[in-house]
Amino acid sequence: MDINFAENLKNLRKAKGITQKQLAETLGVDQRTVSAWENGVCEPSFDLLLKLCQFFNETFDEILT
Repeated sequence: MDINFAENLKNLRKAKGITQKQLAETLGVDQRTVSAWENGVCEPSFDLLLKLCQFFNETFDEILT
């Protein structure tokens, strides 16, 4: 994954009108984890990436690029 994932995640979250904390609660992770993803510090596991795709109704390709 690259910076596109971080930017895509931030844009998808903002377009849905939710906070990092709300997304974190939905996924069962800490808000700091979502922040780290959006800042490109780390990447979600496959399971969490799948949950992100389902939550935002996006394919892997769409969310990763």
